[in-house]
Amino acid sequence: MSAARFSADWLGLREPFDATARDKAATRLCLGTRLAALRPPPGIPWRVIDLACGTGANLRWLAPRLGGPQEWLMVDHDDGLLRQVRHAVAGVSIVRQRLDLMTSLDTLPWHAAHLVTASALLDLVGNPWLHRLVAICASARVPLLLALSVDGRHIWSPEDALDAQIAALFAAHQRRDKGLGPALGSQAVATLRSALRDAGYGVVQARSDWRVDGRRSAADAPLLKSLIDGMADAAMEQDPGQATALRGWQSRRLARVVQTRLRVGHVDVLAWPSASGRAEP
Repeated sequence: MSAARFSADWLGLREPFDATARDKAATRLCLGTRLAALRPPPGIPWRVIDLACGTGANLRWLAPRLGGPQEWLMVDHDDGLLRQVRHAVAGVSIVRQRLDLMTSLDTLPWHAAHLVTASALLDLVGNPWLHRLVAICASARVPLLLALSVDGRHIWSPEDALDAQIAALFAAHQRRDKGLGPALGSQAVATLRSALRDAGYGVVQARSDWRVDGRRSAADAPLLKSLIDGMADAAMEQDPGQATALRGWQSRRLARVVQTRLRVGHVDVLAWPSASGRAEP
């Protein structure tokens, strides 16, 4: 997965927005109740595999909601991010493992896990890789919680005449190969749901949209600026011939950050083997 690298600064910038979005999705998913039904027997800690864990934002959000003793295997291809994994959750131990998820996915201890989780990963992966993940998890009969997959929605206020063009070019750029095959982008969740149901899983999903508002607080403007720059750069890579117009969109958007609201569509998915022998969520 060497082609997709993310800075710790970017991961830190998005973490509070991820957490707020996931809080709302958790309510819609009845996540606490469903996770309680999947809890391992008394005396056995949760054993969690966190794929593409970055600096540990998924751990920091999810571990308090699982509760009790936990053992997390934190997996990423980036040593620098793994070294920055941190948490302050009592009863939680972690093991860091550097791993290329394209070549070595099969080597993880799937049959020992009680939960497989990832955040902001699925839209980066290709169709064969996703089906491989589902097949491995189905063989191990392990539940999955996969959060913050993009669904292609970008709703701006106020609008700009080039918003739709930027969105289309950005979506096309998202489908480039990030190291795990040509990426599914906004089709990831639909592909995942189909694969999980074919594998005999129960599946629920809920929206976990970012709501970024430049009028609201000093924390929102930096994320808006980063998103505007990132979308513009991706669009220009996708269609260099439109660079002048696309730079104009970028300039207009940056000039209006403190008046801008943006909703970015994401989806959280929880899935469990429907004949697992465990209590059903």
